[in-house]
Amino acid sequence: MTATVLVVEDEKKIRDLVRGMLEREGLTVVSTGSGAEAIDLAGRIHPDLVVLDLGLPDVPGEEVAREVRRLAETPILMLTAKVTEADRIRGLELGADDYLTKPFSPRELVLRVQAVLRRGRAPAAAGGPASFGGGQLVIDDERHQATVRGAVVELTPTEWGILVALAGVPGRVYSRFELINRVRGYEFEGYERTIDSHVKNLRRKVERDPAAPAIVETVLGAGYRLGLTRDG
Repeated sequence: MTATVLVVEDEKKIRDLVRGMLEREGLTVVSTGSGAEAIDLAGRIHPDLVVLDLGLPDVPGEEVAREVRRLAETPILMLTAKVTEADRIRGLELGADDYLTKPFSPRELVLRVQAVLRRGRAPAAAGGPASFGGGQLVIDDERHQATVRGAVVELTPTEWGILVALAGVPGRVYSRFELINRVRGYEFEGYERTIDSHVKNLRRKVERDPAAPAIVETVLGAGYRLGLTRDG
């Protein structure tokens, strides 16, 4: 089934360029230059990915991202002229799965779109659901579903990728560099620290107390590990 990408970009020249590049890759593309229309479209067409410019004229891109996140855990790739690390962190804390600054290479954008879509449709692993910590956490690859203390949690593709990577070897410490490369599927130079924003968002969903995490633990100076042992 062809993936649908919603492109939200107020500059028509860039919007048409991105649309053309993605359509040549066989993707279905819906585009708009309006933040308000983007929110409406996201709720009606349920895209597989949103490519979102933050500098929109009517509704701030950050507000569009919040509304998209409220509707569903749709992956978001943000486009912006803001280049500081603080700007990237703010975007990622809103739940963005990737972040590309302007000016950008159209080919790089296509590669990142493909990478995000692959993460969202990763092939299932054999062996059925894996349980951790006496059933506190259950990861079901076949259903692409995580259950925490009996409740299903909705994760973005990046959050899912981090959790699955950590659960691969419970207790093993994974560096930020390892995680960003495992999750992205390509070298993500200069963005290692942004993994912290995704972990922060993941903890809000899986921890009883995100300030005292017991599932996704921090190992100071080293990285992160799964704090639960695998059952059985």
